[in-house]
Amino acid sequence: MLYRNVFKPMLFRMDPEKAHHMVIGGLGAGVRIPGTLAAMKSMYGVTSTPDMTTELFGLSFPSPVGLAAGLDKNAQAVPGLSASGFGFMEVGTVTPKAQSGNELPRLFRLPSDEALVNRMGFNNEGAAAMAGRLRSLSSRPIPIAVNIGKNKVTSNADAASDYETCIRTLYRYADFFVVNISSPNTPDLRNLQHGDELKDLLRQVMGEMKRQAKQNGMSKSVLVKIAPDVNDNELEHMVDTIAASGVAGLIASNTTLSRDGLTHQHASEAGGLSGRPLTKRSTEIISQVYRQTEGKLPIIGCGGIFSGQDAYDKIRAGSSLVEIYTSFIYEGPEVTRKIHMDIRERMQRDGFTHISQAVGADHH
Repeated sequence: MLYRNVFKPMLFRMDPEKAHHMVIGGLGAGVRIPGTLAAMKSMYGVTSTPDMTTELFGLSFPSPVGLAAGLDKNAQAVPGLSASGFGFMEVGTVTPKAQSGNELPRLFRLPSDEALVNRMGFNNEGAAAMAGRLRSLSSRPIPIAVNIGKNKVTSNADAASDYETCIRTLYRYADFFVVNISSPNTPDLRNLQHGDELKDLLRQVMGEMKRQAKQNGMSKSVLVKIAPDVNDNELEHMVDTIAASGVAGLIASNTTLSRDGLTHQHASEAGGLSGRPLTKRSTEIISQVYRQTEGKLPIIGCGGIFSGQDAYDKIRAGSSLVEIYTSFIYEGPEVTRKIHMDIRERMQRDGFTHISQAVGADHH
């Protein structure tokens, strides 16, 4: 209620990107005040229970509800966000070198559609700056994934070297990695999702992961984040290539270029759309991927999750974990605990004693 009645009206009067920086900066600085983290955990934290804990990628996830990439691009607010009820979080997208991203304005709210449009363009401080922040964390209560991309000036032919650089720089500090080849806001990036370009990229990414595992004496997982704007045939080929590459799983899905059914004036803005309009499409993709891989390739479901039912639909369709982003902006930190509790309630109603039993239940 505090967010909805006090903070949200104030933030939504501000320019969206300024509000974003204020929140992330405030979270980053605020947790240094004694007692702040404990207060946040008390207000927004989720009590971990064995039935909702997921073991995946060699990691333990205390809740199936995570935070998608894009909110904390530079790992500035990891302690504060970790205390906001999430079971895991992604930081990034990070690129090897710092870059300013696309021209302003580049972030738009569509309240009547419960959506956001962004064309940020991987604005971030670079892999070395993120490594420094993650290195300095005193504790890590939840798994942290690093979402990696290529610099705008890097051609697709040389893209693999950017992903390899990110892996090398951040390997010791990430719990797992997510390869972002599906943002619509970096020119030609989505071409890396298809055919030989995808096959070659993942071969080089997996090669670097193996080299780092050998050097550091520990192996870590890498996932691929895919776009929703593909037809069934393209999706099938993409998933075949991803499954054959040896990556540990995928995230379905990134933002969409579709504008079907939108009513807000900002619908005409260029960029990736997230939020409520993506709910159905992302669930369809999850279901198709699960069927195609016979549930053998773990999926993290992302796109338009505003309620426990939205999340549970994705779990039953085949997601082992889910991520939120836009609902966190619209509903505030209370939404994380609410979604977690609603999933648990639905799981128990359906007679499942562990969250894993609900994964892919619609196919059984």
